[in-house]
Order: sequence, then structure tokens, then C-alpha cells
Amino acid sequence: MISPFSVTTLVELLEAAPGANIAIVIPETGVRITYEALRRQVFGAADVLAAAGIRRGDRIALALPNGPAVIVGFLAAAIAGTAAPLNPAYRYEEFSFYLEDTNARLLLLPSSGAEEARRAAADRNIPVLTIETESSGEVRISGAGGNSTASPPSADDIALILHTSGSTGRPKRVPLKHMNLAISAGNIVETYELSPTDVSLCLMPLFHVHGLVASTLSTLLSGGAVVVPARFNPLSFWRTIRDHGVTWYSAVPTIHQLILARSAKAAGAESLRFLRSCSAPLPVETGKKLEALFGTPVLEAYGMTEASHQMSSNPLPPEPRKFGTVGRATGIQIAAMTQAGELLPAGSKGEVVIQGPSVIRAYESNPEADAKSFVNGWFRTGDEGVLDADGYLRLTGRIKELINRGGEKIAPAEIDEVLLTHPRVAEAVCFGVPHPTWGEEVAAAVVLREAATEAELLAHCRDSLADFKCPKKIYIVPSIPRTATGKVQRLNVAAALTGAPG
Repeated sequence: MISPFSVTTLVELLEAAPGANIAIVIPETGVRITYEALRRQVFGAADVLAAAGIRRGDRIALALPNGPAVIVGFLAAAIAGTAAPLNPAYRYEEFSFYLEDTNARLLLLPSSGAEEARRAAADRNIPVLTIETESSGEVRISGAGGNSTASPPSADDIALILHTSGSTGRPKRVPLKHMNLAISAGNIVETYELSPTDVSLCLMPLFHVHGLVASTLSTLLSGGAVVVPARFNPLSFWRTIRDHGVTWYSAVPTIHQLILARSAKAAGAESLRFLRSCSAPLPVETGKKLEALFGTPVLEAYGMTEASHQMSSNPLPPEPRKFGTVGRATGIQIAAMTQAGELLPAGSKGEVVIQGPSVIRAYESNPEADAKSFVNGWFRTGDEGVLDADGYLRLTGRIKELINRGGEKIAPAEIDEVLLTHPRVAEAVCFGVPHPTWGEEVAAAVVLREAATEAELLAHCRDSLADFKCPKKIYIVPSIPRTATGKVQRLNVAAALTGAPG
């Protein structure tokens, strides 16, 4: 097998496996797509995009459900230009923002539905091409004419643009190069000893770096197969594991908890050799229950978009795994740092900082964010943690005020802005509150100009925000708590209203 660390572009990653190996399995139909067929479809789709006028660096937005079409579309877009996957659940205002912010030249959509995305694209004169998976498993792009061939990308070309939300201000654009993604996928292959005999089950959305890099790109690099259901369904989970010989899956704790809720283990799941948890803290008790149910190691990992996903992980046996930690660094360096930029010794609590070849060097066109996030060659994660003497990292809290709802990182300022567009709202502060399933849920406090009900405000939010971002509780208050200098501290607001720790 080719060394994963000799791969520097997604073209090389795609070409690493023998053509006869199965690359993608569609569990709903049982259709299997070989690497030979996948390569033919990806390179053909990249040529279609080139014929549509896409050149190196041009952004192709995608708003697609999980399945072969989004994998082919992403790889083709990354080869012909730069892929910019979007959440299909976004509303018109969100599509409008992200299409404009990425300067999208083209939008890939399924043949039906996605009306708000179509309307946003039409209002910005962005052409829409249709990408579909036929019953045979063949993925085709329609809507473009002409003949052209996409030029091969280099390691330093930007393959993927994602947004990461800040606790204040606009979402930041994260430019991930081919090299960043290939190295991160290689780190995952090495960490979990992935091989052509492995079968991963992709339960995470493929517009997120978690599902894209951990479940999919690392599997393709290893020459294994990835099973891609259209959506996660706990009712069919065990059958999917059994029918396709799944050897591992990666998910957020919310999904693990939903699986635990149907706690009767089905026969035929002995193929599993490990489970992976990432993108939100895994409660120790949940990890232990998972191991008892599955009879296989549960490995918590730590990742973020700016690092092309994985930064650390608990290792496979016989190396020790430590519940309550996110394991040891994988392919990068991790340290703890003071606010002043001084590195701390093992056992000292500080801000978690990272550096390495999978980590971006800068945000796109955002010098203010760069100045806050990069110091002395290190990237500040915004998380607080402690490294023990063996290099295992225990996260102790978040410095940033993002809301982490089942792995979805939500910028509270974005919801503030939507609430403030209501004519009766004078002030708004959004924050996270504890939730037994999602980890955190979205809540908000508002000061009104004129009388309005909570139901009216919630309906206003639903008109502009995806469901997972909408507050589930709005507190109507006479004033917003502030510091002596007049600043709003979200955690203090949450503590004052809910009794949650500030």
C-alpha cells in the first residue's frame, strides 16, 4: 500500500487504491461503487466544471444531502477549482450570505428541492448545475456544455473553503489546501491503522470537516470502503453495521447517545474494531456505556476546521486510552499557553495551541482574526486544557463563547443579529444552556421596545435561521446584565437567567 504521507493532493489520494476495490456503498440500495468508477466519475465531473468556466481558485458551492453525489461533487470541485460545501438546511438569508462571502461562481444542487438555495443563487446571478446519483450508482452533472479538461491541482492549491463561526463578528473563512487535507487524512489512517479491509460508516454530514475528512477522505486514502446512508437512522443502525461489515464509525456524542438509547446490541456487529467520538466533549459515562455495549474500544478525538480536522486522539489498544481526555497529538504539536503567549509545562492549565502541516497559516482576508488567533507560530484554539506528563490532553472549558449543539458550532452573534431585525426587539443576547442530549441548546435574552410574545420571536428566527440555530427558549427581560465597563458577557447572562455556571 502507498504511504499515506506521500500523498499531497486529493487526486493522489483518490488514486492510492486499486481500482477494483469498493470505495462507496449506498446502504439503501446496496449499490457499490469501485475506485475505478469513482475516479472516472470525479475526473469526468471536474471536466464538466472546467467546461462551465471554472478555473483554479474559483469557488463551487454545494448544497447536497449525504451520498455519492456530494462526495463526487466535492472531489470534482476541489480538483477543478475550490469546493465550498454548504448545509442544505440553510435558509435563504444564510445561502445568500455564504454564496456572497465565498464569491461562489457556481452552485451544485440536486434536481429537486433546495428552493431557497436556488432563489439565493438566482438573486446573485450564480449559475446552478444539477448533480444526481442514478440507480446504478453513476453520478452525473448536468446543465453545462462544451469540452474542457480540468488542470491537475498542486499541493498548495486551496481545495476547500469552510466557515468557522466566531463568538463575535462574521464567520471566518478557512482555506484548506490539498496538502492540509491529505496530511490530515494520512494522520487518521496512521492513528487508527486503517487498511483496505476497513469499512467506515459515515454518520456525519459531508458539509462538515468531520464527516468529510475523518469518515471519507481517510477511508479513501486507506483503500477501504465508506458506507454512506442518506441520513442517520438509529432504527437501521445495527442492520447497516451487520449487512456491510462495518469496522468503525465516527460521530458526535449526540449520535452515540441516540444509539445507546436503543441499547440492545444486534447480532452480527462483531466486525466493529473501534468507535470514534469527536467534535464535542464525550461524557465519561457515555464512553464507558458504549464500550460495554459494543465490546470494542471507544476512542475520543479532538479536531477543528482550522487543523483540517483531527489534532489528537486516544490510541488503539494496547496503548492506553484515557476517558476524560482527547488523547495525544496526532501529526501536529499541541501545547498550553498563557494569554501573554508563554508556553506552559505539563500539568498547567492554559489555552490549547497547535502547530503543524495540517493547520492553516491564516484565515482568508481576515487580518483581525489572524492577529488574535496566531502567536509565535502557534494557532490559538480558544479552548482551555491541560496536558499530562504522557501528552494526553484534557479539555477543561471553552474560552470562546460558541454554542456547541451536538457538534454544530453556532455563533451567538449571528442569532443576536436576526433577533435585532425584529422591529420590537431593542437588545438581544444569545447563549448556550446545558441539554442532556445535545450537550448545549440555544437560548436568548431580549429587551423589547414594544410588547411581543416569545412565540412571535421564535417564529421570526425560524424565518431566517436553520432549525438547529433557532433558540428553543427566549427570555424577555427588562435589561441585559453588563460588566462595570458596559460589556455583555454571555456566560454571565446565562447564569443570571438559568442558574447555569458562568
